[in-house]
Amino acid sequence: MKEHKENAVISKATIDRLPLYYRTLKLSQQEGIEIISSDELGRKIGVTPEQIRKDLSAFGEFGKKGVGYYVRELMRNIGEILGLNRKWNIAIAGVGHLGWALANYANFSPQGFDLQAIFDVDTDKIGRYINEVEIFSIERMKEIVSDRDIQIGIITVPAEYAQDIATRFVEAGIKGIWNFAPVKLNVPASIHVVSEDLSVGLSSMSYYLSRQI
Repeated sequence: MKEHKENAVISKATIDRLPLYYRTLKLSQQEGIEIISSDELGRKIGVTPEQIRKDLSAFGEFGKKGVGYYVRELMRNIGEILGLNRKWNIAIAGVGHLGWALANYANFSPQGFDLQAIFDVDTDKIGRYINEVEIFSIERMKEIVSDRDIQIGIITVPAEYAQDIATRFVEAGIKGIWNFAPVKLNVPASIHVVSEDLSVGLSSMSYYLSRQI
């Protein structure tokens, strides 16, 4: 694989499609498929083969003309691009329904994400375990994040507390935040934030359905 140019601008849309390629290749491998064409990969995902080839060309040369892509090799290369060949230590702040569900999510570990700690303010929850991971007091965040080399913080607290948690994560040394609170966070430019506003997705769904019914 040829490395993409350091100054190449990769669109967010391209980056967002890479996990879809990776997941589909993994499922194809489990089905015993060793070689896959861009046409077949596109049909499985709902993306044109031209788009797939364009996306991958931003990172290097893949596949063999007239043959297709070797599933295992392409999955490994995309995994390296996404950083899934590394181990990332993560922590969750907020043990509500969503925090609890994420703490029990089985696919974190297989993709290289290791849940190291959970934080909350509820004294009835502190000291308990979810999926063998201890719930700590928010006041111990800086200590635990440092001791366990945690790089990614997941915020699942109500909106009014999200900024405080984000600030605490940043001060503790977190490098990235996955935010589920419906609020824009104010953090240094060096901190990468990915926001998941569930209400936005449902509102979008409502928009399209209301024009069909």
